[in-house]
Amino acid sequence: MQAECSALRREDVYAVVVTYRPELPLLEEAINAVLPQVGRMLVFDNATADLQYKAWLDQAEARERIEVLRSPANVGLGAAINQAWQRARAAGFRHLLLLDQDSVADPAMVATLHDALARLRRERPVAAVGPAFHDARDGSAAPFVRIGFPLNHKLHGAPGQCIECDFLITSGSLLPLNVLERIGGMDAGLFIDNVDLDWSFRARSHGHALYGVCDAGMRHRIGDRLRRVPGLRNPVQIHGPVRLYYVMRNRVLLYRRAHVPRTWVAQDVPRLLLKFAGMSLFVRPRLANLRAMLRGIAHGIAGRDGPMPG
Repeated sequence: MQAECSALRREDVYAVVVTYRPELPLLEEAINAVLPQVGRMLVFDNATADLQYKAWLDQAEARERIEVLRSPANVGLGAAINQAWQRARAAGFRHLLLLDQDSVADPAMVATLHDALARLRRERPVAAVGPAFHDARDGSAAPFVRIGFPLNHKLHGAPGQCIECDFLITSGSLLPLNVLERIGGMDAGLFIDNVDLDWSFRARSHGHALYGVCDAGMRHRIGDRLRRVPGLRNPVQIHGPVRLYYVMRNRVLLYRRAHVPRTWVAQDVPRLLLKFAGMSLFVRPRLANLRAMLRGIAHGIAGRDGPMPG
């Protein structure tokens, strides 16, 4: 009976992993970890030019229950997820699992998320659930977050708990397709950074809750690299100039949106300014970081979205 229920949960879930210049060993580990837990998986590649990876995609496409979509241009994270949503709907799936190329699910992650989501939805409208995750590079555990002022409330929870939170990161999130129909898909114009924040805030504005499921686990990387800073308990996430452009631009774009909580804006602006100062003064390449962030802020003020020009 338990095996039958597990199979039903698996066949109910369509997974998508969005790739761009991935580390192949890590990507293979991520796919091998989640494929037995889902009914089908889409590998959506955003125009990676590497010949070795193209050959790997040909091999992956031959595997059972794996689909490959090769985008001729980098359309970003939001657009890729939206295409996966449409494929999942056309194939008759009821849930969409979102994954990054460096996210490795624990063996029972999907079933644990699926069961928690079904239980929570019997009590109230729920837009998505996500796992507890830690960074494999240093073992640091990421909290679930409730927005506060002047600081957010960071909650780690305990075994058996589901923590209501104000946003979930994209990777590891399990979304019912009928919720996507009501709330809408991801904002493709944001391209990459803050796609998850925008959708989470939109879901909350529609009266849907978000939950972190403490019994569901995943390994995941945030930031291009980590740096220890004296006086801070957790390491600082370091991004390159291109990502800093999107971080700055998309944050400014979100500040202007009606569904974004004003409390979040009030406490995020100082954080953005600190990031601007830190990345331009203390993190190489300083000048490239400064130019990218200034350009992102200017484009955010002007209301420009889409891929970074040039």
